[in-house]
Amino acid sequence: MARIAVQLAVPVALGLVIGGVLAFQAGSSNSGLYQVALGTPVTPTPTASVPAPGTATPATTRTANADCDLVVPAHPLTAQGLATPYQLTGPHGQTPAASGCRMSNAAKLGAFVQATILDPATGTLSVYDPLVVTQGTRPAVRPPVPKIPADAVVTIDFGFNGRDLFQVGATADALEQGHCVNGTAGSVFGPVSFCNGVNFFAAVQKDEQKKLLKVPSPGTSDKIIPSGGDLGTGRECPVTRNFEVADQSAANNVTTEYLLNPLTGQTAQDTTSNAGNIAGATLLRPRSDNTLLDQFLDPVLGCTPFQVPDLANNDQLASSQALDEILAGAHQPKTAALVPENAPVVRGTGRQASAARTDLYREELGQAPLESQAGQPGNPQLYCQDLVNIQTPFLAANRQLLASGQSPVTSQGNNLLTFMADELDTSFANLGCQHYGLTDPVTITRNSTGAAVAATFTTARQKAS
Repeated sequence: MARIAVQLAVPVALGLVIGGVLAFQAGSSNSGLYQVALGTPVTPTPTASVPAPGTATPATTRTANADCDLVVPAHPLTAQGLATPYQLTGPHGQTPAASGCRMSNAAKLGAFVQATILDPATGTLSVYDPLVVTQGTRPAVRPPVPKIPADAVVTIDFGFNGRDLFQVGATADALEQGHCVNGTAGSVFGPVSFCNGVNFFAAVQKDEQKKLLKVPSPGTSDKIIPSGGDLGTGRECPVTRNFEVADQSAANNVTTEYLLNPLTGQTAQDTTSNAGNIAGATLLRPRSDNTLLDQFLDPVLGCTPFQVPDLANNDQLASSQALDEILAGAHQPKTAALVPENAPVVRGTGRQASAARTDLYREELGQAPLESQAGQPGNPQLYCQDLVNIQTPFLAANRQLLASGQSPVTSQGNNLLTFMADELDTSFANLGCQHYGLTDPVTITRNSTGAAVAATFTTARQKAS
């Protein structure tokens, strides 16, 4: 059974982190949270590599810029705000050209925005992907103004292919109007951030309780070979909170796609009409856990992500990060991969684990706070242990099926299996799992360019210390 895609029965599911961008032809007051208005100097994170304005850096030691600013329009939660393009530019007053923060450079520094919209009166969900343009350019095609209910509850998720993306407001109160969250004071969440997630998921839960919003089953697939013993989920189609498909963050990035006119550097929303009218357009994607699951894993596993109408694309069905989380929340596995304290996106200044930052990140995605997890793997040791003990046997058991799938990023892995093996290997290292008495369960063979071309797995159960 594939997942059901229904317009009125809401949401969706999932996360997982991709590891590259693909280019194919074709509320709360948030008091104390990290926000800056346009023109306000942004305090760099401790790992920032961008020199302060006016500081000379020898060419031999200069580090390529990895951070960008994204200008959020006024009233971002309204229909007009959704249709107003976001502007990508350099940090610390740098221009797009000087910083590399251009959508034509999306593989390294592209930004992506995604809105999910709830009609609280009916429980109906829809999606709309606001456009990101390079500051100083116009859209290749002007985005349409979506028709949304007057009392619609909107959440906006952000993704970035660089290191740190800083929200800045087009007006002094734009970020406050959107209930936007970029992290905590002096330390952002890195490549992801949010607007109004807390209010959105509270409204979703209320509509679920009223039975206005009926979340479909993820479904099952006879292609999946059960693994992981009592920890695994058998033949159930995975959601973002399944350790079978999780990585170091378990919920990270949007499923937005844009079209790039390679001749002008202008971008447009990825719609059927725009694709037909922009000759030689390139398709841009973010490094996204959700894209990996929805567009690469699900088709290979015989599953279908839950989708709802896209208001920018003539109501064609589409997924979103928020929809993935709604599905995962309604059908959360017994051993759930919720964002752990040692996830890179929630580590605070000094890269130390922070329960407060973890809970702040979680609540923007409708996930339970750490203290209410009741045995779930929110702490670093348990997360690492379950990642090793559940995902490794899943990849080993389904290696033939996964090897037949397309890699999201061929420079990282030559097929879907080797890509996921590389993701598991990277996650093990980035989470510091070796510090908990665990051994990396993946051995990877790489070609001359560094891409994974083969992988072996050690599936013996391990216990964290």
